[in-house]
Amino acid sequence: MASVQDTQIDFDAMVADLARAGRAAQRQLARLPSETKAAALRAAAGAIRANGAGIFAANVRDIAAGEANGLTGALLDRLRLDPARLESIAAAIENVAALPDPVGEVIGTSIAPAGMELIRRRIPIGLIAIIYESRPNVTADAAALCLRSGNAALLRGGSEAVNSNRAIHAAFAEGLAQAGVPAEAVQLMPTQDRAAVGAMLRAAGLIDMIVPRGGKGLVARVQADARVPVLAHLDGICHTYIHHAADPAMARAIALNAKMRRTGICGAMETLLIDAAFPVAGALLGDLIEAGCELRGDARARAIDPRIGPASANDWDTEYLDAVLSVAVVDGLDAALDHIARHSSGHTDAIVTRDESIAARFLDEVDSAIVMHNASSQFADGGEFGLGAEIGIATGRLHARGPVALEGLTTYKWQVRGHGETRP
Repeated sequence: MASVQDTQIDFDAMVADLARAGRAAQRQLARLPSETKAAALRAAAGAIRANGAGIFAANVRDIAAGEANGLTGALLDRLRLDPARLESIAAAIENVAALPDPVGEVIGTSIAPAGMELIRRRIPIGLIAIIYESRPNVTADAAALCLRSGNAALLRGGSEAVNSNRAIHAAFAEGLAQAGVPAEAVQLMPTQDRAAVGAMLRAAGLIDMIVPRGGKGLVARVQADARVPVLAHLDGICHTYIHHAADPAMARAIALNAKMRRTGICGAMETLLIDAAFPVAGALLGDLIEAGCELRGDARARAIDPRIGPASANDWDTEYLDAVLSVAVVDGLDAALDHIARHSSGHTDAIVTRDESIAARFLDEVDSAIVMHNASSQFADGGEFGLGAEIGIATGRLHARGPVALEGLTTYKWQVRGHGETRP
């Protein structure tokens, strides 16, 4: 194969070669017992721990490049690895290994009018391509989820994390080899050239599904150009509505956590809606300002605290991924629902209230993948839902919605058992 530096490289041929190798490996995966796949993942987790020094060295190079290229503090936080985060990556792989294998699960049985037994059984999707940005943990999470669900993976990470991704992938592949699983079951694109992404999007019949995980620009390009089915993870414009019947202490704790625990994740609150009748709005907003959050508000919010700057029309539709927050004061639940309907990205929206009937309306009427009552939107995570690592949070309405873990990476087939029936 030509060097990845060769500007004359045939990216369609490159992707086709990788895809064919991945599909051949996936056929082998489909025959492996559940415990063999689990053992391979445990070996991969062990190899990541054993190769920690090399992974950290690679990550240092990525951080230095990111600082030189002017990445924001939030993006650098997404990128940075330390011993605790590397251990979290390895533990997440082991958690996936311990999850029930969805492959082969019977999800429905019935008897056809003609008398045949009809069985719907979960099967892998096939070869899944994941295109993602910034976070090196996605390399391991996506690989683990695909392998456990019997799928082969073709990974293409962002340039910001190229060295970290390669080091993590190499360790992961080392673990698979120790367990006798073909290395082609998890492949990493050998080039960061954007033309290679285009070739992946054109690979209909070779790649079975593409999962884009990144900013609006990446997802929009994938959805516009792909000839392969897409499971989209859109941006997280997450709202928290503080109803007037919210417990004041709970509301202050949830709002602060929802925004400031980690500002760079997709479940971070980006817009705070405060009921005009909520009694301690000033204290709640003061908590956020004193924690270092920049607030941009409407006129009513700015009247509560002069430290709040004016919000532009674009602020209500912005995923900041930083210590910046839009704030609006609303007159009751209906006004909050209207604001969310206009501006939510369909990811995660939350209400804080002691009024169960108001909470029930919010949970029923907000059309987002995740809706929450009296909890921080930072819990919008497959691991926190008990699903293990996630490949992303799907905000569409087809196939899978919310945290996409093992079940979301399977489809099903109909198995029909007859007794000699013939159709008249």
